[in-house]
Amino acid sequence: MGEYFNVADIFGEDVFSDKVMQERLPKKVYRALKKTIEEGTELDLATADVIAAAMKDWAIEKGATHYTHWFQPLTGVTAEKHDSFITSPNPDGTVLMEFSGKELIKGEPDASSFPSGGLRATFEARGYTAWDCTSPAFVRHDAAGATLCIPTAFCSYTGEALDQKTPLLRSMEAVNVQALRLVRLFGNTTSKKVTPCVGPEQEYFLVDEKKFLQRKDLIFTGRTLFGAMPPKGQELDDHYFGTIRQRIASFMKDVNKELWKLGVTAKTQHNEVAPAQHELATIYSEANVAVDHNQIVMQTLKRVACQHGMKCLLHEKPFAGVNGSGKHDNWSLATDDGINLLDPGKTPHENVQFLLVLACILKAVDTHADLLRESAADPGNDHRLGANEAPPAIISIFLGEQLQDVVSQLISTGMATHSIKGGVLETGVKTLPDLAKDATDRNRTSPFAFTGNKFEFRMVGSRDSVASPNIVLNTIVAEAFCEACDILEKAEDFDAAVHDLIKQYVCEHQRIIFNGNGYSDEWVAEAERRGLPNIKSMVDAIPALVTDKAVDLFGKFGVFTKAELESRVEVKYENYAKAINIEARTMIDVASKQIIPAVIRYTKSLADTVNAVTAAGVEASVQVELLNETSALLSDTKVALAKLIDVTEQAAVKAAGEEQARYFYDTVTVAMAELRDPVDRLEMIVDKEMWPMPSYGDLLFEV
Repeated sequence: MGEYFNVADIFGEDVFSDKVMQERLPKKVYRALKKTIEEGTELDLATADVIAAAMKDWAIEKGATHYTHWFQPLTGVTAEKHDSFITSPNPDGTVLMEFSGKELIKGEPDASSFPSGGLRATFEARGYTAWDCTSPAFVRHDAAGATLCIPTAFCSYTGEALDQKTPLLRSMEAVNVQALRLVRLFGNTTSKKVTPCVGPEQEYFLVDEKKFLQRKDLIFTGRTLFGAMPPKGQELDDHYFGTIRQRIASFMKDVNKELWKLGVTAKTQHNEVAPAQHELATIYSEANVAVDHNQIVMQTLKRVACQHGMKCLLHEKPFAGVNGSGKHDNWSLATDDGINLLDPGKTPHENVQFLLVLACILKAVDTHADLLRESAADPGNDHRLGANEAPPAIISIFLGEQLQDVVSQLISTGMATHSIKGGVLETGVKTLPDLAKDATDRNRTSPFAFTGNKFEFRMVGSRDSVASPNIVLNTIVAEAFCEACDILEKAEDFDAAVHDLIKQYVCEHQRIIFNGNGYSDEWVAEAERRGLPNIKSMVDAIPALVTDKAVDLFGKFGVFTKAELESRVEVKYENYAKAINIEARTMIDVASKQIIPAVIRYTKSLADTVNAVTAAGVEASVQVELLNETSALLSDTKVALAKLIDVTEQAAVKAAGEEQARYFYDTVTVAMAELRDPVDRLEMIVDKEMWPMPSYGDLLFEV
């Protein structure tokens, strides 16, 4: 029998939560910390000392021996340096266990070894981590024991952001300030804060660990660089929402337990479309906390998978021929007193505040579509976007029938007088209830879809932080709110001005609205006619960060300086080049040392068979045909391998940055595809016992 537990009993037990703080902190200290969290006031060192002591005592009771400032550098993963609570030995041989407010508030990891895009030279090592008190500390239990993890921002000695958290917090403040201006125009005097809320959905693959360790491509790159499709893929759609296999169910149970203890609201789990693919979704939380929690989710998936003899693959496209993995970023804006600014209500045409918010978002996304596309740019995502499994690389907005009808009324007459109602869906079965029918269907091909009371940005890659898209969303919407408020705050007739502005925005930016099939060739042509950008690769997307428009946008709201944007461009080009270089060299290694020797052994076996059969006076035409076909493909493989070796070596002499990244995209990835083709065809011929690695069938169906 499995282990049973009550979720309510364990939820958040390893989190230094508000409840724990109320219990352990003096009231005055608790109030000071809450004021810092809610209003951004500075925390004095004496107060920090009290908090640190309470946090240390709580963590030690949980078994913690070390603490770490847990931060998110520009590597795409989290980073941490562990320090023990031991300070110095006593004369009697015992030790003191201390943790000061200074240690809580500030850490000093080496900044020179993290990507900085030129903001830090190798000899300039100093960088700082600063406690983010808006995201609760937690104790993580793993093979290292128990560690107190303190979420922190990471910045350089000269103050530039070297991480994801710092600009995210800046963007949250920007949209808060402008959203408060907007709601004040509509008479809201009670809301004190507007917070972007996010609910990420995490897709992932699980494969058997023993098979994983036999695939150098999975080990080094996270995806299969070779592999022929098995007889069955995902064409029957029988895996999607299917019964969860017992081994996977056991894994999911342990994942949920670990996440719940850390206060992560893991709610939904199911099989995804591709074999061996699954999904986990969490409940909405403030954007900053949601980003931290998603990092915890990814780490937990990987760690628990190992405990179950499996490996979790978070790459966007671990297998060719079946769906890859994404991460839907559900985004909304909520006030501190519970008002969702993206809730249209029962009669959206009468909800003027909502219509203004919607019009501003249309404007924001249309104006900065290139930035939103760039926020989801990743080498792995280049394999997904526009491949009939993920949204196209063209940014558009799906509104659905109800809001589309309201927008059409505004465009044609300037006034919206009615809203389409949901109605009732009759099942036609007496024993089943009739169902309330939503006024709007959904569209899985849209990259940015309105889904009732939120927008769902569907482009984000499965292994990427959701910080980048939310930084962009928060900032571009802040700009649109700001420009609208600048006009409306000066208006003599507010009602007339707001209706005119809504009509103006929806008319000027209606090209961004598309409710049809984003996978169709017709949409690609239509999007081009409308003038919408179609940015097909990460290399093509990166320059959006340093256009004059982007520099002005991020600078105006204090989210990024020009130097910080330029550094991120350099880091992204470098990361792309390094990722493709590793993939190319892995292909070269596997083809040279495993595949070609295996095929040679097979051809020798075939040749021996041909000779033996011929010597016996028996017809050997089939064997000869197989030998000729295999030898021809082996020759093609050798030629393609030589080409890949050559172009990969040439990449090293290209100028670092855009030139090198573009060469990898235009030349090296093409050569990689040319090598894969004959190898995958050989896999379908060569004796399985001789093939040097597990097949797609082994990986996808034997978990």
